[in-house]
Amino acid sequence: MTAAVSERAPDAALVRRPARVRVLWLLATAAVLAAAMVASVVLGSRDVAWSDVWAALGGADGTLEQAAVAKRIPRTLLAVVIGAALGVSGCAMQGVTRNPLADPGILGINMGASLAVVTAVAFFGLVSPTGYVWVAMAGAAVSAVFVYAVGSLGRGGATPLKLALAGAATSAAFTSLVSGVVLPRNDIAGGFRLWQIGGVGGASYERIGHVLPFLAVGFALCLLSARALNSLALGDEIAAGLGERVAVIRTVAALGSVVLCGAATAVTGPIGFVGLVVPHACRMLAGVDHRWLLPFCALAGGALLTGADVVGRVVASPSDVEVGIVTALIGAPFFIHIVRRYKVREL
Repeated sequence: MTAAVSERAPDAALVRRPARVRVLWLLATAAVLAAAMVASVVLGSRDVAWSDVWAALGGADGTLEQAAVAKRIPRTLLAVVIGAALGVSGCAMQGVTRNPLADPGILGINMGASLAVVTAVAFFGLVSPTGYVWVAMAGAAVSAVFVYAVGSLGRGGATPLKLALAGAATSAAFTSLVSGVVLPRNDIAGGFRLWQIGGVGGASYERIGHVLPFLAVGFALCLLSARALNSLALGDEIAAGLGERVAVIRTVAALGSVVLCGAATAVTGPIGFVGLVVPHACRMLAGVDHRWLLPFCALAGGALLTGADVVGRVVASPSDVEVGIVTALIGAPFFIHIVRRYKVREL
C-alpha cells in the first residue's frame, strides 16, 4: 500500500494547480491552437504568402495560391472542431468509466459508428448528410453499450483492462465487417476508402454546418456533467453520498461523449487516439477538475488534430498522409506508455 501511494505521489503533485496557473496554461494552449491554425492555412504542397491569405479571406480565388488558401480554411476549421470533439469525448469517457485507457477508438466506438454508416449507405441508400450523423451516433451508442456489457462480464466487473480488450476485439471485428460490406460494392468503395482511414481533406463549410449543431449538443451535455464527474471520480458510493445520482451522471456524460464521437466520425471517418492522448496531457496542465479539464481538452484536441493534419501534408508533399494515420503514429506509443505506467495488474 505504501509503495503504491509513493509511486503515485508525483502524479498527485502534477494535478494541483491554482486558478492563476490554470488560466495561464489555458491561454498558452489557445495560443498553440492559433499557431496550428495559421500553419494549416499557410503550409502545404504549395506555400502561400500573407498577401494571398488576406486576399483569400476577402473572397478572392484568382490565383492558385489564393485558391489553395480558400480550400484550406474550411479544412482547418473542420480539424479544429473535430479535434475538440474527440478530445472532450475521450475526457468524458474516461471520467464516466474511471478508465485511463478509455478512448473512442480503443473502445471500438468509432468503428461502431463507421459500420453503421457504411451499412446504411450500402443497403439502405443513405445519402443525407444529416442522416449520416444520426446513423453514426446510433452505431456509436450501440457499440459503446456492447463493449461495456462484454467488459463487465466475469469477476471484478468492468475493469479498465477488460474494457480495453473488449474494445480492441470489437474494433477489429467491426473493421473486418466494414471491409466486407465495402469491397464488393465498387459504386461506394472509392468514396469510403479514404474515409475509413480518417481525414479532413474533404472539408467544406456545408459539411461543417451539418455537424455543428450535433457537436454543440454533445459539448453542452459533457460540460453540464463536469461537476458531477468530479464527484464520480471519488467512487460511486461517495458520489451518491454527496447527493449525486450516479446513473443519471453516467447516462448524460456518456450520451454527450457518444454524440461527439458519432458526429465526428460521420464527417471525417474514424480518427483514433486523440481522445486518449489529449486528456492525459491536459491533466498535467489543468489538474483533474473536469470544469477546467474539458475546456482544456477542447483546445488541445483542436490543436493536436490541426497540427497532425499539417504534418501529414508537409511530410508527403505534394500528396497527403491522412490525419488518422498521423494520430495513430502519435497515439500508439502513448497507449503503450499508459499501460506500462498504470501496470497491467493494477488495471
